[in-house]
Order: sequence, then structure tokens, then C-alpha cells
Amino acid sequence: MNRKLCLFIAMSLDGFIAKTDDDISFLNQVELEGEDYGYSEFINTVDTVILGRKTYDKVLSMGVESLYGSRQVFVITRTPRPDSGKTVFFSGKLTDLVLSLKNQPGQNIYCDGGAETISHLLQENLIDEMTVSVIPVLLGDGIRLFGYKFPEQKLQLVKSQSFEKGLVQLHYVKI
Repeated sequence: MNRKLCLFIAMSLDGFIAKTDDDISFLNQVELEGEDYGYSEFINTVDTVILGRKTYDKVLSMGVESLYGSRQVFVITRTPRPDSGKTVFFSGKLTDLVLSLKNQPGQNIYCDGGAETISHLLQENLIDEMTVSVIPVLLGDGIRLFGYKFPEQKLQLVKSQSFEKGLVQLHYVKI
């Protein structure tokens, strides 16, 4: 398997990716004109995106329709829906999809969330790299990035970087 499954995500210092009502406005406090925290560089290394249906709906609700450009997108859903262009609504076994994608030629695979999808991938030990941006805020409650049980997985820190607005970014690879 040559392709890697990569996570590139932000969370609050206390480990939440959203508030309980799916509000992600806390991310706005680190917005800085001209700064994308390495996202452009990262997204250029992937040609396939996997995300959960709730995350997909959230992205659409923000008015973003072409966030992933011409990349193949798989929306993980329990309710089958017709595909739309390069977007496939996948209701099969996520493990089978990921293993199949990893065995195909291409660039890396990006998991853009959400918590349930990430949890399942961690339970199956399928995430190869993680870039986690820590936002300097304590939310106190919400949707945890690592809120589900999964087996222990050893990681190696590849890079850590702090930014002007207080965001700290950690890049790990599975060992």
C-alpha cells in the first residue's frame, strides 16, 4: 500500500472539533489574511477525500461547494444517495473503502472528519499521518476529536510549529 490516509484537522486545546451544536466559529479567532496554516501545501498532496455526511452537510451550509477542487470525494453515509459529479455517497463498509483506495495508485487520501468517521478509522488503525492544529481556546464541551475508544497507536512527532495567532500545529506519523 503506497497511499497514506491523512488527517488534517483543528481542535480546541481541550480536544473539541466543534461545540455541541456543531458550531465551529471558535476557529475564526486564528484567521489571519494570507495564512492557511499549511492547508494548501497539504491538500496538494491528496487526490481523494473522505468525510462523514454531517461534516459534508456542514461544509455545504457554509456556502462552500468546491472546497476539494477536482478531487474524488467519498461522503460516508448510512442513507444511500445518488452520486453527484466527483462526490460519491458511500454507505458500505468504511474499512473496505479505505483499504481499496490505499491499494490503488494515486496521491494520499485526506480524512476531513468528522468525529465518528475519524473514530472508526482509528478503531481500525487506518490513519497513517495526523496534522492537528490546536486552537488556543477551552470550549468546555462539544464534539471531541478523540472521544471514542480505539486501540493504542504509537506516533512519532515529525514537526511542531507555533503561529502568530497562538495556533500550535502538530504533525505525527504512525510508527
